[in-house]
Amino acid sequence: MYKLIAIDLDGTLLNSYGVISEKNKTAIKQAIQKGVEIVLTSGRGSMSVRNLATEIGADHYMICGNGAVIYDLQNENLIYDKFLSTKKVLQLIQICEENSIYYSVYTQDSIITKSLNYNVLFYHQENASKPDDKRTNIHIVQDIYQYIENRKENDYIKINICDNNNIVFNSIIKKLRMVKDVDVLDVGHMSRKLIKSGTEEYAMEYFYTEISSQNVDKWTALSYLIDSLGIQPQDVIAIGDNINDKTMIENAGLGVAMENATPYIKKIAKVVTDSNNDDGVAKVIKQYVEVNQDC
Repeated sequence: MYKLIAIDLDGTLLNSYGVISEKNKTAIKQAIQKGVEIVLTSGRGSMSVRNLATEIGADHYMICGNGAVIYDLQNENLIYDKFLSTKKVLQLIQICEENSIYYSVYTQDSIITKSLNYNVLFYHQENASKPDDKRTNIHIVQDIYQYIENRKENDYIKINICDNNNIVFNSIIKKLRMVKDVDVLDVGHMSRKLIKSGTEEYAMEYFYTEISSQNVDKWTALSYLIDSLGIQPQDVIAIGDNINDKTMIENAGLGVAMENATPYIKKIAKVVTDSNNDDGVAKVIKQYVEVNQDC
């Protein structure tokens, strides 16, 4: 039987509105009862992932920032980290400022940005339905460079860059790839998220990339975790939808792509499940962990 299931959040466990379905929650609960370790592996920061992990009862470990950090939730301990240095963050910010492109800086527990736009707007919308202690911390500042320069902590997990103009976006990507000792995520499609305002729905579509420290990816972090737990790669299920899930889907015993996944991810996965809006995670758990088929 599989011993650990690594599950991505956006586009995988979360539906297009950023919500975990009751079917997914029930399937995960039953898997945990059978002794399966559930580990959320997300590009999000720790506060956001922690709240969702608590919601589904996956309260042992979580991987955040696309593999930049691993948290031991039971002991409230950071057991693995590959942060971006303050110097490198400032270098990247300067490039973004010189090219007038939207960016946000992710720390362990917050997002630093100039305005509510693109991915940050989506997190802001999520916050509206959550109590204060479960919201993603969003810090809006006028001068991000100066703010980072004066900040004492050095816990930067990634920088997210967004634009709805493909020409502008590709131009900045070329410049970012020239920066040493960082990895620039190669995303080949637009992100699409749905935001509700009253009875109306609005679709957000934009190009984006994520910049992390060199050699940061979900499988490297996951490999570190399973080694410490005495679990073999063949005993791991990894479920995801996007290019940042590539390494864990390739290396896990069972790599699963969502139906809504980018074509490349579907091509390399061993299994393609239903979409994130059709309880695809629950379907995988039912089939490969043999939990109650009524969940």
